[in-house]
Amino acid sequence: MTLPRFYPIFDDCKWLERMLPLGVKLVQLRIKDQPEDHVRRQIETARDFCAANGAILVVNDYWEIAIDAGCDWVHLGQEDLDEADLKAIRAAGLKLGVSTHDDDELERVLAMKPDYVALGPVYPTILKQMKWYQQGLPRVAEWKSRIGNIPLVGIGGMSVERAPGVLQAGADIVSAVTDITLNEDPEVRVRQWVEVCG
Repeated sequence: MTLPRFYPIFDDCKWLERMLPLGVKLVQLRIKDQPEDHVRRQIETARDFCAANGAILVVNDYWEIAIDAGCDWVHLGQEDLDEADLKAIRAAGLKLGVSTHDDDELERVLAMKPDYVALGPVYPTILKQMKWYQQGLPRVAEWKSRIGNIPLVGIGGMSVERAPGVLQAGADIVSAVTDITLNEDPEVRVRQWVEVCG
């Protein structure tokens, strides 16, 4: 399976409407601390917009809504895995991406036969508090050697400038959040991402 190498994450469909026309072909919708009806509307809107723009939508966390909405992908963190019904996810035909941070988590995830593995934070991140400070490029190379043909996503502290090194280290995909959303010109930044990730 070949996935686009640039993988931005956004918390609202308004971002998708701005960024997909610029060449984004793989995107995650990650919504936190919102009422379920709001989340459902966002996911359904994102599903339709991605379909119209030839982009792959990955739904973070809300696997039940993703199934109901007929989505193709779901991303789960380690805490989400404790509560998710993986059999139901697979039975619905959803592809699964999973976050990993250490050896135990990777072994757990590989037993699930994920469709991609995310490793982070590669660099220090301001997005959320973590007990892991940074994994570094050697860890990216190690993870890739261990997972083989499964796509590896590098995430955490990513920027346009760091992306080439992460890809060269072994990541198949680079994921970004604040490098775009906190940029003074997000559209220009996304164009730079699309160019550097080719």
